[in-house]
Amino acid sequence: MKKLAAVSLTAIALAACSETQEAPFETVIASAEDCASFDTSLLGAENAASQWVEASEGVPAFCEVTATLAPAEGSAIGVVFRLPERWEGKVLGLGGGGWAGNVTLMSAADGLSKGYATMQTDGGNAGTDVWANEWVVERPASAEDFSHRAIHEMTVAGKAVADSFYGTQHRRAYYQGCSTGGRMGLMEAQRYPEDYDAIIAGAPVYTLQVQTSSVFRAQNFAAGGGAAGFTPADLQLVQDAAVAMCDAKDGLEDGLINDPANCGFDPASLQCEAGKTDSCLTAPQVGALKSAYEGVRASDGSYSMLPMRKGGEAGWAFFVGVDGTGNDATRGGGLGGLFPLFFAPEEGVTLANFSAANYLTVRSSAFAEMYEARSTDLSAFFGHGGKLLMYHGENDAGPSPVGSADYAEALLAANDAAASQYRYFTLPGVGHCAGGPGADSVDYLGALDAWVETGIAPERLIGGKRDGSLTRPHCAWPNVARFEGEGDPNNPDGWSCVPRS
Repeated sequence: MKKLAAVSLTAIALAACSETQEAPFETVIASAEDCASFDTSLLGAENAASQWVEASEGVPAFCEVTATLAPAEGSAIGVVFRLPERWEGKVLGLGGGGWAGNVTLMSAADGLSKGYATMQTDGGNAGTDVWANEWVVERPASAEDFSHRAIHEMTVAGKAVADSFYGTQHRRAYYQGCSTGGRMGLMEAQRYPEDYDAIIAGAPVYTLQVQTSSVFRAQNFAAGGGAAGFTPADLQLVQDAAVAMCDAKDGLEDGLINDPANCGFDPASLQCEAGKTDSCLTAPQVGALKSAYEGVRASDGSYSMLPMRKGGEAGWAFFVGVDGTGNDATRGGGLGGLFPLFFAPEEGVTLANFSAANYLTVRSSAFAEMYEARSTDLSAFFGHGGKLLMYHGENDAGPSPVGSADYAEALLAANDAAASQYRYFTLPGVGHCAGGPGADSVDYLGALDAWVETGIAPERLIGGKRDGSLTRPHCAWPNVARFEGEGDPNNPDGWSCVPRS
């Protein structure tokens, strides 16, 4: 039988200083018997089921509820709700990655350990290959599910499940996602502003410019019949040179460029004078680098190829076709699989010949209108007190941090409330969502919850490496961290947040 547990003194203190002055929530305790008797018919799905999962590896025991939702003809949205034994009254929606959803326990583990009831979905496609997206063309209903409907339906159903299972209404609804999950988070704020009280959107793939950038980058490095291609050693050479020039500008030489947008490294400084060697670059390589750093704009003024930041070049090959062949492991971020949506077979459009005119066709398509989360009008979301936390790694070779910075500036300009209800953080040296030499381990959920509960917006987040070797503060846009030159660099107190140069 479910029962209430005594609330902690910490929770009482937080509740006392919250904006809403609401009464403290009393932790609800659930059991395997509650799970076995739970009425899953409220989901309206024939295959809805529940099972109790015992605690393991730091994850508390929980009731797992699964179902397939069908809100429209052709829809088949797989959902998984995990309801922890000790519930703190909050639900947490989680996003996917690439062209797939995410229903893994690994993704839910952090939320479950903090007492959240977690909500996950396969996005309307049961496959887990993040680059296999032919189904988008084959199943229009699934394409719309993945674009925006799946997270919304998951959220509505998940709230109802949690409230019914625990016998009391949830008091907070948060969302967390990175990459495609970041796009899904922005989509929630834009299309379904009432779904969540607060949203975390990391490295959001929020427009198809991410995909077109991938295509044009591969073409860029394939210029001159492959003469502009790079080996891993060449990329390391470039990164070392960029870091050597710009690393110390933040007050500390630590292998990280805190403000790569203002790094003056010129790849021409590495151009060979007398034939290619291990310590220099050819003219085609220098030209390709300059283009990658500057990006390319289409005739409508938008970026058809978003710029790449300086200082993370050694990690580019994971997402970018840099070897001169014109190929990359992602098939243009999956854009190749979507070509039938945009082009007739007789047009003969391929990744190799994809053009500026093709870019405009993609961006003006019905699919782009449905899929892209590009609106900066968050007045409805902010209007009910919604809070949005965005972040992006500066070494990200997938979605460009330039795209996120541009969105942040536009959002701040379009919404007066964003000054207090929106925060954007750049993470020096961090790759796509995580990885890289930077301080990539950040408790975003803890920061978001503290923001909601206290009403105090975070001006910096503390990041680290999981092995404890690095700790750094990440500053809210438009500020950047600077070391004041005293004490241990791994002590965040030695850093201040200053305006970008």
